[in-house]
Amino acid sequence: MIREPSIPEWSKNRGILVTGATGFLGKVLVAKLLMSCPQGGNIYLLVREKRGQSPKARLHTLIQQEPYRVVRENHPERLKRLVVISGDTTVEGLALSPEDKDRLMKDVSVVFHMAANVRFDLSLRAAINMNTKGTANLIKVAKQLPNLISLIHVSTAYCHCGQTRLEERAYAPNMSPEFAIAAVDSMSDDLLKPVECKLLAHQPNTYALSKCLSEDLMVRSGLPVGIARPSIVIASWKEPAPGWVDNLNGPTGLIVAAGKGVIRSMHCKSEYLADLMPCDIVANAVIALAWKVGLESSCKPIFVNVTESGRNPITWADALNAGRRHALSNPFSGPLWYPGGRFTSSAVLHWFAVICLHLLPAYLLDPLIYLSGNKPFLVKLQGRVSTGLSLLQYYTTKEWVFLNDTLRDLQDQLSSEDRAIFFMDTKDICWDDYLYEYILGIRKYCLKDDPSTLPRARRVFQYLYIADRILRIVFVGFIAWLLYSWFAPARAGTASIIEMQDS
Repeated sequence: MIREPSIPEWSKNRGILVTGATGFLGKVLVAKLLMSCPQGGNIYLLVREKRGQSPKARLHTLIQQEPYRVVRENHPERLKRLVVISGDTTVEGLALSPEDKDRLMKDVSVVFHMAANVRFDLSLRAAINMNTKGTANLIKVAKQLPNLISLIHVSTAYCHCGQTRLEERAYAPNMSPEFAIAAVDSMSDDLLKPVECKLLAHQPNTYALSKCLSEDLMVRSGLPVGIARPSIVIASWKEPAPGWVDNLNGPTGLIVAAGKGVIRSMHCKSEYLADLMPCDIVANAVIALAWKVGLESSCKPIFVNVTESGRNPITWADALNAGRRHALSNPFSGPLWYPGGRFTSSAVLHWFAVICLHLLPAYLLDPLIYLSGNKPFLVKLQGRVSTGLSLLQYYTTKEWVFLNDTLRDLQDQLSSEDRAIFFMDTKDICWDDYLYEYILGIRKYCLKDDPSTLPRARRVFQYLYIADRILRIVFVGFIAWLLYSWFAPARAGTASIIEMQDS
């Protein structure tokens, strides 16, 4: 029986093209390739100019970040394998220069397509142009690669939201991606906006629709394709460091806002499972999928739901309570107020809490902030918070079922050494320890709170706790006084009438 090559053996001398390498997941994946596939070929990073910074300057900034720290310190020579390619997925031909395109044609045999805008509130035009048209442009270039053996598209487990359970297979979209691209290209914003809801159909937002359409393009490409569908991608478990996260997307933004006392109510079904996947596990699964696609040499797409799926279950209640406990023990600097509030499954109670605990205090305090000579910000802040909560509650109030047998089979297919290096089993995670590191990672990497600030942050929280309790007592006393003022005269009047009748 012929032994299958390990992932490092399979990747030896292979040229790899990566889109989205400057994104959250892309950083982890590229750093992992450098560390765990030491004999791999060049890794070409498709990078566009952004905010006046050239692609080469962005690469220099990129390799100074935490995911590349171990490579910088222990294997700096491997960084020479990173080759920046100036390009843009939203442009026909990826905006490649003739020289860069020629180099890719000669050297690349594996492609990781991760470039995407993951915001839920994008306009339909922006989402289709970035995510769907970007995928179509990449496929056109990939079809010209003579040595291509594996093309991996990173999708999302939340791109077929009309399904009661997501299997590891293709699903037909409600419209063709070509139609969607043609629509946004030919219609003005005034014409496009009124039909957006109809085009979304069962999808909750433009991001989900654009990723659904992108999958369909990959399925029909005729290329050796693997499609990875991660669920909620959050901070790392082990690599590049426990709790590493560098953005405020999804749960991370909720944790920060709640930890600073901005969010005091969340609408969710607390008994439902939270399908959380650390970014390093997702990156490992994506790399392993590329290996599997490359070995099988099949033009039939391989789908992998990179999901937790109850293997080591944690409910929203358990996750939120543990996160709150660790955030109170390791508070963030600069809180707006002492963290409080709760989550509820009732839309009515949540709506009432948002009005009373989010919007009303903002409208009462902003004038005071203005009178103190500062710029009011609370109403605008709470407006953004309310919008974010309304976008996220679709995912926290619905029970999701993701089948991931292919992910389990993929793990079993690896050698024991590869299973240790490219770990992807959530069963080994202690969620309480993980969430503790998550909170510390948010402090360190997102908020840039030095560990030395913890003692002061804890003292501030103690003062805010006392102030919060005093305010609650005053508020309850005020309500009691109002009730007394309302009912006491009425009772006295009733008593007078009774006395007059008796007399």
